Amino acid sequence: MQCDTSRLQTSNGKGVLGAPGMQEALSDKLLISILAGTTTRQLQSFVPASTRVVRAMPNTPCQIREGMTILSALSPDCPFTSQTQAILLALFTPISRCRFLDEKHFDACTAVSASGPAFCLVILEAIADGGVMMGLPRAEALELAAQAMQGAARMSLQTGLHPAALKDSVTTPAGCTIAGLLAMEDGRIRSTIARAIQTATLHAAGLGGAPKPTLKD
Repeated sequence: MQCDTSRLQTSNGKGVLGAPGMQEALSDKLLISILAGTTTRQLQSFVPASTRVVRAMPNTPCQIREGMTILSALSPDCPFTSQTQAILLALFTPISRCRFLDEKHFDACTAVSASGPAFCLVILEAIADGGVMMGLPRAEALELAAQAMQGAARMSLQTGLHPAALKDSVTTPAGCTIAGLLAMEDGRIRSTIARAIQTATLHAAGLGGAPKPTLKD
């Protein structure tokens, strides 16, 4: 398989794709875009009609083959749908789970999947900081926190159980877990994290040049 690659910033995608020679180079080719906030319709307007445009949103854990990649759903009417899907899966399944979703979900996917690791790492760091506060050495606190987070994530994926059910299985009556959970609820952790996803989604929506939506009450 021959593959030509180019890294583009959102702001100069139009300029690069419209550069001399690009129209000929992209004719009858598959263009996979990882530009946040830039729609396939926008990209399609920069390239020949024969170019197939697909959006992909991988995340940083792809670097260690533990990533998640969201791919824009392919039209069943397209004559190259099966071929294109095979190419996409061949590229991304070695480094990540893959999920095809309608493009209308891409800004939310960017927030949850692409920005999500950063949010998880803040929580991971906070758990480790708590361990250090209570006397654990930093290295051991980070190891314990990271393994706890990884194990919890794998349990959710492998069992298919709701996170609340898994949480309840750890939470014994009058135990230390429920005491800690109530302290987290006092800090409005759920709404804070959910609002972070909302804010990141709205910001992603404006990265392609469109006016950024605003938060609604």
